[in-house]
Amino acid sequence: MPSSLPADGRIRVVIENIAPAVDGGRFPIKRVAGETVRVEADCFADGHDALACRLLYRRDDEREWQFVPMTLLTNDRWRAEFVLGAPGRYRYTILAWVDAFLSWHHEFMRRVDAADVLIAAQVGASLIDETAARAEPADRTSLAEWAKRLRAESDTMRLHALAEDESLAALAARYPDLRHASKHPVEFEVAVDRERARFSSWYEMFPRSAGAALDKHGTFRDCEARLPYIAKMGFDVLYLPPIHPIGRERRKGRNNALTTTPTDVGSPWAIGAPEGGHKAILPELGTLDDFKRLVAKARAADIEIALDIAFQCAPDHPYVKEHPEWFRWRPDGTVQYAENPPKKYQDIFPFNFECDAWAELWRELESVFEYWIEQGVRIFRVDNPHTKPFPFWEWAIATIRAQYPDVIFLAEAFTRPKVMHRLAKLGFTQSYTYFAWRNTKYELTEYFTELSHGPGRDYFRPNCWPNTPDILTEYLQVGGRPAFMSRLVLAATLSAHYGIYGPAYEHCDNRPREAGSEEYLDSEKYQQRAWDLERPDSLAEFIGRVNAARRDNRALQSDRLLAFFPIDNDQLIGYGKTTPDRANVIVAVVNLDPHHAQSGWMELDLEWLGLKQGESYQMHDLLTGARYLWNGPRNFVVLDPARVPAHVFRVRRHVRNERDFDYFAG
Repeated sequence: MPSSLPADGRIRVVIENIAPAVDGGRFPIKRVAGETVRVEADCFADGHDALACRLLYRRDDEREWQFVPMTLLTNDRWRAEFVLGAPGRYRYTILAWVDAFLSWHHEFMRRVDAADVLIAAQVGASLIDETAARAEPADRTSLAEWAKRLRAESDTMRLHALAEDESLAALAARYPDLRHASKHPVEFEVAVDRERARFSSWYEMFPRSAGAALDKHGTFRDCEARLPYIAKMGFDVLYLPPIHPIGRERRKGRNNALTTTPTDVGSPWAIGAPEGGHKAILPELGTLDDFKRLVAKARAADIEIALDIAFQCAPDHPYVKEHPEWFRWRPDGTVQYAENPPKKYQDIFPFNFECDAWAELWRELESVFEYWIEQGVRIFRVDNPHTKPFPFWEWAIATIRAQYPDVIFLAEAFTRPKVMHRLAKLGFTQSYTYFAWRNTKYELTEYFTELSHGPGRDYFRPNCWPNTPDILTEYLQVGGRPAFMSRLVLAATLSAHYGIYGPAYEHCDNRPREAGSEEYLDSEKYQQRAWDLERPDSLAEFIGRVNAARRDNRALQSDRLLAFFPIDNDQLIGYGKTTPDRANVIVAVVNLDPHHAQSGWMELDLEWLGLKQGESYQMHDLLTGARYLWNGPRNFVVLDPARVPAHVFRVRRHVRNERDFDYFAG
């Protein structure tokens, strides 16, 4: 039986291979307000007729498309770009058509036979008349006059001159015949965030340890007193672990002990007690007004408060009594606590997302975000999102961002790569990474090449942490102070987003709970600690220099333009970052050996750096202030970890002004 005819067989253009696109348009790409989206597509048709293509784009809440004409690159590949406005959702797609006027215009230029030229001029005049009928009144007269002159002229040379009038041809091209245009059926989306979604420096601290002494529970007012210290180090996000009431039933003791004493404060991630749950505050920290005051004080210091959202409950969370249907019950009549064998979390009850009341559960959990948004929070670090259903996150994040497009979500998902990427596609703004366990030159090069140039670059924004309250890597345990310095530089310069858990980091706390463990001894997850912020061996000043380099150099505020440079020593890693216009260029060199000085010859890609062969240039070390005059691609570097285990160079080009005065700029 013959197949049915198409709706319109006169639509001849094929549009395919549109980029960027995530899973064929199933998920949005991610950008920041003010950035440019460059779109490419393969557009072609049968025969030799001329094509025209447009890139269509609009905000999700707008009905009318805006458009820019696309330019043919080569081999039927077309390109155009558009600039994004305020945060929100945008759409784009491609419209292409066989353009009868352009086809005529291109062919007319090649005609030489007089009779052929005269006939072609009449054909062109008819096409221009049709175009004039579609034109605005101001342009209609010019086009009609052009058609009239083509009909009246008989001299072939003058006809060619008339047809070659570029201004009139451009005018006609503004009013194409789109009756048989092909529009790609998929409308691709762009999730547009604010600037902090592209670049941020995070500092994590436990509020209960912000007090001056161990016998005094820290408060939000104590956190306020810490703000100048955090601001001086250059951090712009202060991340607080859960601030809610902590369960008393099955409370964990120090170092995750199952037995407790009356003074044990428990884990902040064991959320909920008679005082309240996810929408309540631990009374020892202060009141809701105290919290809102902290948010305001931080904002005045150009620091945003990020809250930890952990969707789990302590045994005495009000949800357990009020909504027992939200939990998984065991045959013995008890609720199933969280497990990740051999680890057991007796003080935490996970939600049962497969319960019959799943819709009610979803709405309640989404309302937790909305509650804290109403208190002034716009950044959330989400605990273990990979243990909750993907559809929940897609729905919850879309619901929240439809009303609050400036909200940022960081996924704490140390899990399998495909799961991490799925969460990013579903809407998480940033994600934790495997950086903490990438130590060798090969591992770092491969991983960050994948992050910056792989298919995930359009939706996966890495946030690199050398330590967290859960992670004290072997490298930090055995490498001492130089290891903490080098890992900080790597995180802060390889990634536009990074964070540290402090003051453990600046104090180089490297004591594991036991050999072979990544758990801290005397972990703040289970106890309150006191920190001497004035310690002379603190890395706070060094961290401040690194963050100042990030703040002052736009090249370090993006992940897209990263390149690695060869060094003939596997203990040294070299790489560069730059802005698209090469106005700001950074080159970093890091000694990966925390115990010994290392040296080697580095080969720079001068063209990538925007430098010319034979041109001398200055390497300004932003960590020490030292300046070195280099020439050519091959240069010698040496780094002693006992001093500073890294260079972060700003490349300054040799410039001569109109008065023949030489200086270095960049």
